[in-house]
Amino acid sequence: MFKIQTRNKISPVGLELFDRKEYEVADEISAADALLLRSYKIQENEIETSVKAIARAGAGVNNIPVETCTDRGIVVFNTPGANANSVKELVIAGMLLSARRIHEGMSWIEGQTADENLAKTVEKEKSNFAGTEISGKTLGVIGLGAIGGLVANAGLSLGMEVYGYDPYISIPGAWNLSNSVKICENLNKLMEICDYVSIHVPLLPATKNLINAENLKNAKAGLRILNFARGGLVEESAVKLALEAGTISYYITDFPSADLLGVKGVLSIPHLGASTAEAEENCAVMAANQLMDFLNNGNIKNSVNFPACSLDSAGGPRLIAAAKNNPELLKQILTILSEEGITTGEMISKERGDTAYTIINISDSEVNKKTMERISSLKGVLISREL
Repeated sequence: MFKIQTRNKISPVGLELFDRKEYEVADEISAADALLLRSYKIQENEIETSVKAIARAGAGVNNIPVETCTDRGIVVFNTPGANANSVKELVIAGMLLSARRIHEGMSWIEGQTADENLAKTVEKEKSNFAGTEISGKTLGVIGLGAIGGLVANAGLSLGMEVYGYDPYISIPGAWNLSNSVKICENLNKLMEICDYVSIHVPLLPATKNLINAENLKNAKAGLRILNFARGGLVEESAVKLALEAGTISYYITDFPSADLLGVKGVLSIPHLGASTAEAEENCAVMAANQLMDFLNNGNIKNSVNFPACSLDSAGGPRLIAAAKNNPELLKQILTILSEEGITTGEMISKERGDTAYTIINISDSEVNKKTMERISSLKGVLISREL
């Protein structure tokens, strides 16, 4: 029986997928085989040696020590796209909040409780909150993955002219993107021509402070920046100065910062991007299915640190193995199996950077302890299991 430890409140729709005859699921459990979490920031010393996989019911994995997990042979999964529609809808809400000055107007009206002539006051003062329509405006989308693609397509449906910037766009991302989205090859150019810029890239060393003082210098006057990806993607001190100077008119973010609270032009939302019942269910279902497929079959889908690798079961046992800096892994394993008289069936081997991952169906016998020890002793081996 596999043990799954949850570190957050996970949607019951996802947890119900675990057959309790095969899985024990609890928030307090020892010797867990896998961890299932959302935003819980897990420390290295909290991850037991028994853990084989960690699934994040969400896209970002900055709350998981991924590099350490890789070195320990722990596969880290996320659920890209499961919350995409939820985030897309909040981005649209953010555009409308800033365009129509809804937040300011609502805050003002809440202070008029003592006004006996409220209707007349409203008619007199409403011009102070006049805004603009988003139809006909220009939207720039940075990152055209699952969420960015939906935002770009939604912008078109709202009558906006849409530009996309993504040097690393995937084939699925390109297929899902409307051909009416214009591709911009330069981030600075995107900032110069757009009324709205929405950010949808992961937070990596290369993307930290992607929006910064340098590219804000040439921003189109009145630019509104929407950040529903990660806080570290935007240099907050530069945004604050740009707001004060009037270079940009609004910064709408799902990642509140103490340094920006109370700053005019900043609309802070308390990290609600994926906070819908539908998104939480979708993320939990995807995470649960990925964990079960790995623990039962060794298949890897949507891992952030190991290669995507899947092989149909032949009904018998199979062997999985992963190694770092060992391009001869599959060849070496096959040599060992042959020497031990073990017949193999279908197999697959994939690489991600310097990490190789292999699945081998075994035809006629189980792999004995001695054989597994030989495989485990190969150069750079991170994972070696018989299923």
